[in-house]
Amino acid sequence: MRAMTERPRTPGTGPELNPPVVGTLPGSRRPGRRSGRRVAAGLLIVIATVVVFWQVDLRRHADEAFLSTVRPVAAGKAISDGDLTVVRVANTSGLALIAASRRSEVVGRSAAAPIPAGVLLTAAQVGPSAWPPSGQAVIALPVKPGRAPAALTAGATVVVLVVPSTAGQNSSSGGANSGDGTLRAVATVVSVLTGGDQVGSQLVTLLLAADSAETVASASGDVSLVQIGAQR
Repeated sequence: MRAMTERPRTPGTGPELNPPVVGTLPGSRRPGRRSGRRVAAGLLIVIATVVVFWQVDLRRHADEAFLSTVRPVAAGKAISDGDLTVVRVANTSGLALIAASRRSEVVGRSAAAPIPAGVLLTAAQVGPSAWPPSGQAVIALPVKPGRAPAALTAGATVVVLVVPSTAGQNSSSGGANSGDGTLRAVATVVSVLTGGDQVGSQLVTLLLAADSAETVASASGDVSLVQIGAQR
């Protein structure tokens, strides 16, 4: 009779060890890790697309050429070819600029309002003269030396003070008068030229309310200009 013996199995050996986890396959990855990588890849694709479109749009606008002025053009004056130059501008959205290809259409037309030098030309600045605006007027006043800022330029807002030659003289309605008869009005500087009567004098063209313009123009006395902050 043959005796049967069974050797004890050593822990950690045998085919039944390390059974697979229920619900997973050997070599498979966790679903959460795969989803995170897909989201990151999608974000990178979106960012890359935005950057590409931005660069293309910037280059397209940078290649656009528009008209600009090289010297001032007075209101109502015909715009000459020498008044214009071509500049390239990026990102012009919202601006009604005139393309350089329309230069021949602009030359010979009048300026609707005073156009300073070095500004981009817009459609509203070209056409029948609309100057001065309704309800306003333009006057020119001689200003003696020391009675206006030395660096006064077009576009500045000033207070016009006219001190009567005779004490107690009052001006007609349309302007504000102080107790001593000094006339006061707010105006915008249109241009400043060197006066011919006296060294240091200036001939200043002003835009102001029509009634105030008549009062200031008809007043006699010394004119002083005080520059103030732009009106809002």
